[in-house]
Amino acid sequence: MAFIDEIKIHAEAGNGGDGVVRWRQEKFVPKGGPAGGDGGRGGDFYVLAVRDLNILSKYKAKKEFEAGRGEDGGNKSLHGANGTDFFLELPVGTTITNLETSEQWQLLTAGQKELLLKGGYGGFGNEHFKKSTNTTPMESNRGQEGEKGNFQIELELFADIGLVGLPSAGKSSLLNAMTNAEVKVGDYAFTTLDPNLGDFYGYIIADLPGLIEGASEGKGLGVKFLKHIKRTKMLAHLVSLENEKPIKIYKEIRKELEKYDKKNKLGDEGLSRKEEIILLTKTDVINPSTKLRAIDLINRKKKEFEKLGKKVFTISLYDDKSVKKFSDELIKILKKTTEARPQG
Repeated sequence: MAFIDEIKIHAEAGNGGDGVVRWRQEKFVPKGGPAGGDGGRGGDFYVLAVRDLNILSKYKAKKEFEAGRGEDGGNKSLHGANGTDFFLELPVGTTITNLETSEQWQLLTAGQKELLLKGGYGGFGNEHFKKSTNTTPMESNRGQEGEKGNFQIELELFADIGLVGLPSAGKSSLLNAMTNAEVKVGDYAFTTLDPNLGDFYGYIIADLPGLIEGASEGKGLGVKFLKHIKRTKMLAHLVSLENEKPIKIYKEIRKELEKYDKKNKLGDEGLSRKEEIILLTKTDVINPSTKLRAIDLINRKKKEFEKLGKKVFTISLYDDKSVKKFSDELIKILKKTTEARPQG
């Protein structure tokens, strides 16, 4: 099923029930006084944040939703039942925009509930209109209409760490190796067309669509990629050592992040300001004449990156020990990041 991160819906709160004209049926008392009950209130329309990033796919075909209508009033002054509230489940990280009023809501934590539309009030039955000057009122009200609206729903992923880098840098393979994700992997550009997530000891790792030069201007998958990493707490920048000049590749991606920040005036909250580690991947592709020389070449590349003042790791995705060593280090880093920053 395709990953859906943006939809438009039409929503309606419930209409109020109608008030009614009724009379007490008492022996020997014709029209024994008004007894028409009021209508029930229409159901409200809510959105509810859940931890299910694929739930928007459920709404691909169905785009109209409504809360329950209030019941009409009854005999013997019975009040109609209120309409059932409607709860539209949306992923944590969703922004909801009312297209008519531009009002916005953001779902930042699981279980968060927001009222979007209010149900209509129920109408009055004829008992409500009884007065000393009007003991047999024939009046009643219809229920009010519930509020209606058209909404834009956009998901921006929340993740503890986002895997970024050029296409085929090994992001999907790393996610598969470290989590229970089963992401499609291929040795060609843009294997990852949509964000993929994995659970890493309770932390969420996001494998995000690959970047190319010009992504900040919308080339390749850049727009979708940059949209989702805005809410990622930190980045793991993957650079493949199969590139002749990996430091140049790294700087190209950094340049795209900085362009995006400047274009969208993100300032200190920008992508280029996020905490970042560097992961040199595909160390197994370095295959000189001796093993010692291979290690020397890898260490030389690592030291070159360490001059940038960031933590640098090397990994071979075909070596379980290499993956395990990096996983242990990553857990320590994520724990510090979680303790230092508020959740959501």
